[in-house]
Amino acid sequence: MTDVREALFEFMNLVCIGISHHTAPLEMRERLWFSEQEIKDALSRFRREGIGEAVLFSTCNRTELYVYDSRPDLRVKTLQDLLLSQKGTTARVSPDLLFTYFASGAADHLFRVASGIDSMIVGDVQILSQIKEGFQLSQENNASGFFMNKLFQAAFHVGKRARTETAISEGAVSVSYAAVELAERIFENLGKKSALVIGAGETAQLTAKHLKSHGIGRLLITNRTSERAEILAREVGGSTIPFDDFCNHLTDVDIIITSVLSDTFVLSVDDIRGIVKRRKASTLFVIDIGVPRNIDPASKEIEGIFLYDIDALQGMIDENLQKRQSEIPKIEAIVGHQVSELSQWYTSLHVTPTIAALREHFETVRGEEVAKNINRFTPHERELVEILTKRILNKILHRPTINLKNGQSGASSESLLKISVLRDLFGLGSDRRDEGIDD
Repeated sequence: MTDVREALFEFMNLVCIGISHHTAPLEMRERLWFSEQEIKDALSRFRREGIGEAVLFSTCNRTELYVYDSRPDLRVKTLQDLLLSQKGTTARVSPDLLFTYFASGAADHLFRVASGIDSMIVGDVQILSQIKEGFQLSQENNASGFFMNKLFQAAFHVGKRARTETAISEGAVSVSYAAVELAERIFENLGKKSALVIGAGETAQLTAKHLKSHGIGRLLITNRTSERAEILAREVGGSTIPFDDFCNHLTDVDIIITSVLSDTFVLSVDDIRGIVKRRKASTLFVIDIGVPRNIDPASKEIEGIFLYDIDALQGMIDENLQKRQSEIPKIEAIVGHQVSELSQWYTSLHVTPTIAALREHFETVRGEEVAKNINRFTPHERELVEILTKRILNKILHRPTINLKNGQSGASSESLLKISVLRDLFGLGSDRRDEGIDD
């Protein structure tokens, strides 16, 4: 007898094939990264190859292909070869680095990804939009259908519930975001405050963008290379000040965040003292996220200065990550509930047709046998034979019908396996053959 997974695959021909940070290093993952145009090309090829439905999405940490096809003989290796050859990486990426999930396991995996608990950083808020983009491309290229629409709408529902019903995405888990979150703890309303970002590298850019998204009142940018500072300032709606004398422009700045590569301190103790003397405000909030440090640590001894370095931020990040980890059981409950609903929905698609096919099969047998022997009875007896044999048939099928319907509320694998066995035993859905039974 086929095992449960094979039975599931027969009835729920959903397969997920992919590569992620769990299975491969970055060097291998980037070889299997698909651009938007490459995804469109891949979907077109899948259609030409006769694949029923397909969704493909790709990020820096994962590339995942979901396929739903009615052919029970569709092989995983076929899909692996299609995915690898589409990028021309067959010889450079081993299939051993790919993961594979079937049926409800594939749905469970998608829901975990959509919720953020499978991400490199737990609670990643970007992954859901990336999945949506992949699904939208599938729709636009006529590669998704009835089943994929249901599956991915369920995934989006899981992602939404994860963010609204749990704290899985709350709290900063990056240095740049932690810096802004810390600033919000000190100042209740950033909209009334001004900030200076010293630097224009990746971390400084992210910090400036976070400040803007959190409604900072006034944002200044300075950098050794003035052109880079101007580009960043335009992007975040800020203004620039010269790097050589930025200390003279800080009389009304409330927040200073530094992230530059320097062998010497960008702000010394004397610089900080001078800023404090010229300032009108009483409190100066300084965050040093440079490595090596940009601000003399002794500055924290100056009255009115709150100085935090990257170690202090890392402590916040670790605390937030622990909080996110504690939310995972809640997410898993949401995922489990959604997989169960999807499985019951899918099973219901087969229960009713199977019951109808079973009754049709028995009615055909009953009708044929009655027809063979009907001339042995008088006209009055023939009516009784019809009534009696139909009653017997209803009695025989009553319990199997009840069990199949009730099975929809149980484990999907058990329900689908029952259906699979039933269809195999009675040849439902296939041409009838001579059973070798004669009178």
